[in-house]
Amino acid sequence: VDTNVAMVANGKSTAGAKCMEACAKKLQEIVERGHVVIDDTFLLLREYRANLSPSGQPGVGDHFYRWLLINQGNPTRCTRVRITPMPQGSFAEFPRHPELKGFDPSDHKFIAVAAAHRKSPCVLQAFDTKWWPVRHTFKACGINITFLCPDEIKAKYEEKFGCGCS
Repeated sequence: VDTNVAMVANGKSTAGAKCMEACAKKLQEIVERGHVVIDDTFLLLREYRANLSPSGQPGVGDHFYRWLLINQGNPTRCTRVRITPMPQGSFAEFPRHPELKGFDPSDHKFIAVAAAHRKSPCVLQAFDTKWWPVRHTFKACGINITFLCPDEIKAKYEEKFGCGCS
């Protein structure tokens, strides 16, 4: 779960109400009956901690974070995978593809976690336009990205970069 999903669910984004609702609904589904994959080095938890409240209040994203803190050791709700940090700031599990060279290094950990898991779970993404132009490349590398707000992120990407890409 990319951090922006929880941030959008909390209303801490320029995303619209429909996107906020989609993110909140998905996080609530995870809390009620889902399973999350995180890294063994606590990088994802540290990023969540920097952006979300461990008290679980006031938003749905904060509630998800609190749930994850409580369930991180529960193998029926959470799986930890080993990721291997590289000296240049990426991870050994991050795909080596020329089209991904400029991808935001701070987001490599989410991809590395998905790649490290034997079932390659999807990465949930809300409203970060950096992910939109490389979604097909990730898919070709065996990484599935689920965009919770595809119409909104496409429109935002086109507004920012003037590209009619589909």
